[in-house]
Amino acid sequence: MPNSTDSILQQHFLNREVVLDLRSMFVCLGTFVGEDHRYLILENADIHDLRDTTTTRERYVVDSKIHGIHPNREKVLINTNEIVGISLLDDVIA
Repeated sequence: MPNSTDSILQQHFLNREVVLDLRSMFVCLGTFVGEDHRYLILENADIHDLRDTTTTRERYVVDSKIHGIHPNREKVLINTNEIVGISLLDDVIA
């Protein structure tokens, strides 16, 4: 059972592949490894700029579930003010 001091993120998302939907034209996928008061920390992350493609956010995420995440960063800190939503990649409906 998780420690009562563990955050909801640590209880449900720690060391699992996640999708971060961001306010901007970016989507970020990777393994959630930690957090602090300002950032979520992902490893083996794919930061995808949707301005560089005609692919929609949803199509990109579904393709990542089907074919796997293609990391372009070993580690990244994402400012929590930019995050609209977080979900497990396993919970994406393909």
